[in-house]
Amino acid sequence: MGLLKRFKYTIEADLHEMFDKKERKNPIAMLNQYIREAEKQTEQTGKLLTRQAQLKEQLEKELKETTEMLEKRSNQLQLAQANGEEDLILFATQEVEAYKTRQVTLATSLEKADEEFISLERKFETMKHKIKDMKVRQLQLMGKENVTRAHHKMDNVLKSNDETDFNELSSYIDNLANNIEKDYERTQLEARLAQLEKTKALEMTEQK
Repeated sequence: MGLLKRFKYTIEADLHEMFDKKERKNPIAMLNQYIREAEKQTEQTGKLLTRQAQLKEQLEKELKETTEMLEKRSNQLQLAQANGEEDLILFATQEVEAYKTRQVTLATSLEKADEEFISLERKFETMKHKIKDMKVRQLQLMGKENVTRAHHKMDNVLKSNDETDFNELSSYIDNLANNIEKDYERTQLEARLAQLEKTKALEMTEQK
C-alpha cells in the first residue's frame, strides 16, 4: 500500500473514531446533524428529480416533433415518387431515414428516462420516509434523555447521602415550631398575669 493511501486510511479511521466518540457522548446532537445532512441531500435529490422531469418532457417534445416530421416527409416522399421527381425523392428519402433514426434514438432515450425517473422518485420517497423515521427516533431519544435527567436529579435529592441534610432540615423546622409554640404560650401567660394585675388593682380601688 502506498504512503498516500495509508495516510488517507489513517485519517479516515481517526475521523470515524472521533465521530463515534462524539456520538456516544451526545447521541441527540449527532442525530440532529444526521437529520440536517439527510434533509440537505433530500432537497438536492428533489431538485435533481425536478430536473429529470424537465428533461423527460423535453424528450417527449422532441419525439413528438420528430414523429410529425417523419410523417410529413413520408407523405412528401410518396408524392415525389408519384410525380417521378428524382432529386426530391432522394432528398425525401434521406430525410425519412434521418427522422426514423432520430425517432428510434429518442424513443429509447425516453424509455430509459422514464425508468430512471421512476427509480429516482421511488428513492426520493424512501429518503423522505427515512427522515421522518429519524425525526421519530429523535423525539424518542429526547424523551429518554429528559426522563434520564429527571431521574438523575431526583436521585441526587433522594439518595442516602442527603438524608443528613433532610434530618437537619426537619430538626430545624421542629425547633422553629417549638419556639413559636413556646413564644405563644409565654405570651398567653403574660397576658393572664397582666389581667390578674388589672383585676387586683380594680378590687383595691373598689375597696377604697
